[in-house]
Amino acid sequence: MERICGGCTLIGVPYEEQLADKQERIRQLFDGMAPAQAFQPILGMKDPYHYRSKVVSPFAPGRDRKRGSSLVETGMYVRGTHRLVNTDGCMVENEVGNQVVRAIRQIMQRWKMEPYDEDAHAGFIRHAVVRIGHASNEVLVTIVTNGEDFPASKAFCRELVRRVPQITTIVQNINERQTNVILGERERTLYGPGFILDTLCGLSLRISSRSFYQVNAVQTEVLYAKAVELAGLDGSQVVMDAYCGTGTIGLVAASRGAARVIGVDSVEAAIRDARQNAAHNGIENAEFVADDATAFIRRAAANGQALDVLFLDPPRAGSTVEFLTSASALAPARIVYISCDPRTQARDAACLREHGYAIEVIQPVDMFPHTDHIENIVAFRRTPAA
Repeated sequence: MERICGGCTLIGVPYEEQLADKQERIRQLFDGMAPAQAFQPILGMKDPYHYRSKVVSPFAPGRDRKRGSSLVETGMYVRGTHRLVNTDGCMVENEVGNQVVRAIRQIMQRWKMEPYDEDAHAGFIRHAVVRIGHASNEVLVTIVTNGEDFPASKAFCRELVRRVPQITTIVQNINERQTNVILGERERTLYGPGFILDTLCGLSLRISSRSFYQVNAVQTEVLYAKAVELAGLDGSQVVMDAYCGTGTIGLVAASRGAARVIGVDSVEAAIRDARQNAAHNGIENAEFVADDATAFIRRAAANGQALDVLFLDPPRAGSTVEFLTSASALAPARIVYISCDPRTQARDAACLREHGYAIEVIQPVDMFPHTDHIENIVAFRRTPAA
């Protein structure tokens, strides 16, 4: 299966070997940039299976070759094609999430609901996006449809909840565009409150269909707890959380020793979620700003704003020279850099070293077992001569 869908290319490799290989890749990337004692053992999972709490599945028309009848196909696309491969036995996706997808497919076939045909731009149900709360076990199902009119939507919801009682809310998302972007701009709640609640690092978080939320909650707690630990917060520091998304790292820092947190992200919907999560948890020492992180920190540097600790968790492309230069001008005592692409992180680390920062700790975290992906934390301290 891993050779077909490409979702878990290392599933046939013993887990300890996967961890050792990822550890070595980090060592090679940062070789010569930090002392040997800075390299920490990769933090792996005790149970590296069924960890993905977000299951996304397209639906497409198919044929039963034996019976000559039509059927509904779902699963993951074969690499480099638009052909679906069944993933009912997926070893990394949440089992309840897969149960929901199977139930939707069965209801569609029984009720003769048309799956979306992307070539003809016809059919009704395009995707299901299932999100499962790690601690709460609440389940949010988003049904993406090619059109707003949803005949018998109440009956559909009743039947789906009957088949999977863990479901607490169902949302219809309307996407009528010919695009491979999954979600459209419009949506409505069909069942339940339209969101789920989950607990992460002691915080209660509200998760909607559009919220960014890490798909491996177990390792996210490991990642964020380690990042905040490396910041060395003692109750006195002003902290910036750049590229903050829905503000989770900043909120954890605000609740674990930061005097004040400023979160910045260019996505306004993410900032709205961050503000909601702060209010929901009664956190008053964190504020969130919708702005380009580079533009914001450049202004902060020009205004001489005080900053003690900087967290940054940029997209895969990494940060920018402008951001890193302006961040260095603010002279925070510590910078904690979280990355989903250690190659661009190593590039940015070289820039920070040129501006007076030394690497104290390099801590890889295995967020996505059985894949090539590595999440990595690098903690910097400002050198006395800088």
